[in-house]
Amino acid sequence: MHLQHANLIKAMIHYESGNPARIQHFLKVHELAALIGTLEGLDEHTQFILETTAILHDIGIPVSIAKYGSYTWKTQESEGPAEAEKLMIESGNFSQEVIQRVKYLIAHHHTYNNISGMDYQILLEADILVNLSESVSKNYKALTHVFRTQTGKSFLHDMYHVNL
Repeated sequence: MHLQHANLIKAMIHYESGNPARIQHFLKVHELAALIGTLEGLDEHTQFILETTAILHDIGIPVSIAKYGSYTWKTQESEGPAEAEKLMIESGNFSQEVIQRVKYLIAHHHTYNNISGMDYQILLEADILVNLSESVSKNYKALTHVFRTQTGKSFLHDMYHVNL
C-alpha cells in the first residue's frame, strides 16, 4: 500500500469518526477496487487514482447531512469533491492532476452512463458490489448493465449468483 493511501485512510477514519458503518464501507470498496484494478491490469497511475477515489468516494455524506439534514446519491456527488480535495491536501502530497480526476470520479460515482476510463468503471463496480452486500440496493437486474470488467462480472456472479 502506498504511504499516501495509508495516510489518507487514517485521515478518512478520523473524518468519519463515530460512524463505523461508513468507515467499513469505504474500506471494503477500496479493497475490492484495488483487487479488481490489479486483476484487470491497470497501469500504476490509474490504479493509484482508483484507490484514492475508492477511499474518498462517499466523503460527501457527512457534509450533506450537515447541510440538508440527510443525503442522497446526488448530494454525495455534489458535496464530495470539495471535501475530498481538502482531505487530499491535508493528508498527503497529491498532484493537482490526481486531485482533479478524483474530484471528477467522486462527482460521478453514482452516475452509470457515459463512463469514461477504467478507474471510473471499476469504482462503480466495487461500490455496487459492496452496496448490494449492505442492503443499500437489492435490485440486481437494474445494476447488472453497469458491469463491464471480467473481474467485476465474476465477482457479481460469485457473490450474488447473478448471471450476466
